[in-house]
Amino acid sequence: MGYVVLALLLIAGAAFAVAAQRRSHRPRNRSDVSDLDAEVEASGWVLRLGASLSVPEARIWSGAGEPATRALTAAAECHRTATTHLAEAHTPAEYAEATRMAKEGLAHVATARAALGVAVAA
Repeated sequence: MGYVVLALLLIAGAAFAVAAQRRSHRPRNRSDVSDLDAEVEASGWVLRLGASLSVPEARIWSGAGEPATRALTAAAECHRTATTHLAEAHTPAEYAEATRMAKEGLAHVATARAALGVAVAA
């Protein structure tokens, strides 16, 4: 009787393993692709904001007045927040929040550039 129970448990375990393996090899569904698309879009916006705050820009910002300094500080804070959201995101809504923060930061960069009289990139 003990061997029969052991055999049944082994068969059930093998069936479970096969089912789990097949499930892991299924093609990704549309929701997985949209997660990836959302991640790529958010990453692009965060990178764009980071590039706007890069070191070559520092010479331009060195003569900034109070409005430009405040806008630049706000943009840097948006970049930090967007980077954190991006690192912790797992759903399209969370990636959208990172994108929103990065776009808000880019708006602050545009404000700072306008205050300095520097051409705003499209």
